[in-house]
Amino acid sequence: MSAPAEGAFEKTAALLRMRARQGFPFSGPILTAQTERKLKAFSFFNFLPDLRYNNSMKNITILGAGSFGRAVCGLLERKGYAPRLWSREDDIREYVSGADCAIFAVPSQAFREVYTKAAPYLREDALVIDLAKGIERGSLLRLSEVAAEVKPCHYVALSGPSHAEEIEKDLPTTVAVCSAKLQFALDAQELLMTDRFRVYTNDDMIGVELGGALKNIIALGAGVSDGLGLGDNAKAALMTRGMAEISRLGIALGARPETFLGLTGIGDLIVTCTSMHSRNRRCGILMGQGVPAEEAAARIGMVVEGIPAALAARDLAHRAGVEMPITEAACALIEGRTTAKEAMTALMTRDRKAE
Repeated sequence: MSAPAEGAFEKTAALLRMRARQGFPFSGPILTAQTERKLKAFSFFNFLPDLRYNNSMKNITILGAGSFGRAVCGLLERKGYAPRLWSREDDIREYVSGADCAIFAVPSQAFREVYTKAAPYLREDALVIDLAKGIERGSLLRLSEVAAEVKPCHYVALSGPSHAEEIEKDLPTTVAVCSAKLQFALDAQELLMTDRFRVYTNDDMIGVELGGALKNIIALGAGVSDGLGLGDNAKAALMTRGMAEISRLGIALGARPETFLGLTGIGDLIVTCTSMHSRNRRCGILMGQGVPAEEAAARIGMVVEGIPAALAARDLAHRAGVEMPITEAACALIEGRTTAKEAMTALMTRDRKAE
């Protein structure tokens, strides 16, 4: 029997480790019957103890001292780590040099700037975890694409229903981490997971990043609906039809449909559209009450990611030839071309069609 291709055992071992952490046996859908027979023929399972995962990350820096950065800092401290929390007043070189892991907790539109400053000092093998959910205005790049353009790295996106206020209180939270390479996602999973912060892995980078970014637009719309006093039926419709247009764009850009049914899709959408922790929903409520978008965002006092996300998503949708009526209505309201009542009426009086 010929030897397996170079790297095959390493890849399969990583998959097996992931499956074991998720409570599944080693056999089943993750391995084809043919692959399993070959592995057994090579007595591969005898070597599993030698492939046990070992996380040696000790030097961790969190870039961004906002609410999410502080919440993740507290989470890591509860695990026994001693992360360093960087803010804009600090010397980024001092904080990043030698770090095993750099966690970026800055707004999506600031990610390029901060990553560009940090990149020269990042170790080649450092794990980079990004907590931001957005699409870069102008370039229309997802944040993993921004990182790859500036300096390729061991990039991991974290997404899912995860309000910083609840992580900080150590309330049960579940998220997903996604990377182009499974091992990087496993590294992040091992680093962050606790009995109160459950972390799944995912490999659909397009779906995970778009789901996290685009749900903020729908949360703005849900807030507008609440600000207008339109009731539960209207908000449920916005959330449902919002997920339909998120999925349409995502699939057109190469995402897997099932990703939008998971934590980084419907899970994140639910929490962002219904919670008063959601700055996007709170901004939308003000906009529904007649406050201009810019003033509403200023009153929130923190970055409202749904505003730049809506404008970027509209441009992406036009490029891809995808219809996104809720996003279009949100943009018209943000740009002052319509009122909240007019936007809702326009959505409700669109041409009849099948669901």
